[in-house]
Amino acid sequence: MKITVGLLFGGRSVENEISVVTALQTLESMDKERYEIVPIYIAKSGKWYSGEKLLAVSNYKDMQTLLAQTPQVYMRPIYGDHNLYLVKKSLFGKDVLAKLDVVLPTLHGTNCEDGTLQGVLTSTGVPFVGCNTLASANGMDKITMKMILKECGIPVVDYFWFNDKEWYADRDAVIVRLENRLAYPVIVKPANSGSSVGIKAAHNREELIEAVDEAASFTTRVIVERLVTRLKEVNCSVMGDYNDCETSVCEVPMRSGEILSYQDKYMRGGGGKNAGTKGAKMGGTKGGGLSGESEGMRSTLREIPAKLQEGETERIQTLAKETFKALSCDGLSRIDFIIDEEDRNIYVNEINTIPGSLSSYLWEYSGKKFPEVIDRLIELAFARSREESFKITDFGGNIFAAMPSGGAKISK
Repeated sequence: MKITVGLLFGGRSVENEISVVTALQTLESMDKERYEIVPIYIAKSGKWYSGEKLLAVSNYKDMQTLLAQTPQVYMRPIYGDHNLYLVKKSLFGKDVLAKLDVVLPTLHGTNCEDGTLQGVLTSTGVPFVGCNTLASANGMDKITMKMILKECGIPVVDYFWFNDKEWYADRDAVIVRLENRLAYPVIVKPANSGSSVGIKAAHNREELIEAVDEAASFTTRVIVERLVTRLKEVNCSVMGDYNDCETSVCEVPMRSGEILSYQDKYMRGGGGKNAGTKGAKMGGTKGGGLSGESEGMRSTLREIPAKLQEGETERIQTLAKETFKALSCDGLSRIDFIIDEEDRNIYVNEINTIPGSLSSYLWEYSGKKFPEVIDRLIELAFARSREESFKITDFGGNIFAAMPSGGAKISK
């Protein structure tokens, strides 16, 4: 019997398109003899769709036509109901499109990677790949993540945070508090964005105001960090669960400016060579279907394995595991680090609990092919589901049965 996998992607997120690329890369590498794959696309409107037309990246050029030709679907938030239902069924047809054995989310960003979707899946009881609701939420929110890591003794750069209402109500007061805490230059980020969306460096008050205004357009909470001017960015992936996990090789993504931008991640390289970057290697999809600017994180120009000073690779891999465990992660994540080249201090920058391309390129260089990674992630999903089934959720009693026949009265 094949395992029926709901491949979930898209989402109400600015990273919707990147999610499509990750999903199609994943689909290409899945063992079709082992898995029955059901594509489930969440449009930017929030509606769910499923159908074969979702499997061709060229169809996404005309989104209106694609969705008009694709059936809408939904899941019921009823524990134990793992069915995917059709919104509209034929007169004498069934309303169940598929019964899902496991869900493989390949979504990125807000409303997708931040625990929102994970809560929906948890309510049905269907096994799913990746972090649970709590770990997803803590990993997505840069403020909460840094608070947890700092409490656990894991190094993060100095930061200051505030919400959008504070900013709009008394901007000058926020700036004074910020400048008392941090010196310029700084880097301004939406607390819960990904793919470098809404992130800007600021070297003075004027640039700070412009950067915060942009960041606040994406989120209700803004984080401002000390900008490490002489930095090397290093990424490392972790796979496993909160108790037992392993790390990949490290990479150094190539950036065109002070920060690794959205364009650096997704719009450069295109699967080809860059003669001006010595020692950099490119990821690439196998089996066709995606090319150039459609390759997502695989098309990022990178140095892999990272060429670091003695002991730094081991230190980063150790911190990656500690971060994964401190946040109670599951499945696969990518942890991004900063090395300050002034003093060689290493800091955790952020964690991506559903990284672009599922960090498949890192695991390929670590000796694990993408199909093996997918198999392992699905195994972990089933294992967690089994473990959770043994936890007590019902004491077996009924407190109402012990109440007097007149019923309980609530005092004011």
